[in-house]
Amino acid sequence: MTELPLVLLHAFPLDARMWNAVREPLASHLRVITPDQRGLGRSPLPESGRDPSLEDAARDVVALLDRLDLDRVVLGGCSMGGYLAMAVLRLAPERVGGLVLIDTKATPDTPEAAQSRLDVAKRVDDEGIEGWLAEANLPNLLAESTRTTRPDVVETVREIIESQPPAGISWTALALRARPDSVELLRESGVPALVIVGEEDPITPVAAASAMVEVLDGATLVVLPGAGHLTPLEAPAGVVEAILSWYPAPHEK
Repeated sequence: MTELPLVLLHAFPLDARMWNAVREPLASHLRVITPDQRGLGRSPLPESGRDPSLEDAARDVVALLDRLDLDRVVLGGCSMGGYLAMAVLRLAPERVGGLVLIDTKATPDTPEAAQSRLDVAKRVDDEGIEGWLAEANLPNLLAESTRTTRPDVVETVREIIESQPPAGISWTALALRARPDSVELLRESGVPALVIVGEEDPITPVAAASAMVEVLDGATLVVLPGAGHLTPLEAPAGVVEAILSWYPAPHEK
């Protein structure tokens, strides 16, 4: 059977450039598609009278699959991209032939996290993002060892964050705070799954990854040492190896 294409959905507050270090090695084996989410990177923020919701972003992903004439794909996502992958699974489960969940979790925001996202959206609306958004996020996105010994990775992440459209950042923060619990969705999904997490991830730690593996039937867990929340940037070789080692699984069912 022909390999299913792999769609990789990026983290917040970044865009699809976060996949640059893994895209080419993966693309030598698989068809890899790395879109920008609405309002971020080069993707416009459509006008809508509705409250921000990941369901609308999920509809964008399904529309992309339709345009590319892809019936089913393996859907991967890092952090927010994982939340978006789960939103696509909820919206159109027949389009998802496997999941790659990277540094993400199935549970919704705590009240404190939801309030923090609201605060971020308000500050972005009031001040824009220049001078504070990257600095506020870098300590949580990257492992301490990355921040102290790999200035190239730090600068790449900073540059990507600082180039984002403020309106897209605000919209996405509000959409993320409203996302539902996806634990039962994963439990009932019945699709092969790979869960990857950085050993030093402070936002979605190994415990959160393990919790998803427990509810995903037959899922594979890979913990990457020395990496934080952005393993595709901090440990790209490990991410590539994990995906390629696991990838035949979607066709064994």
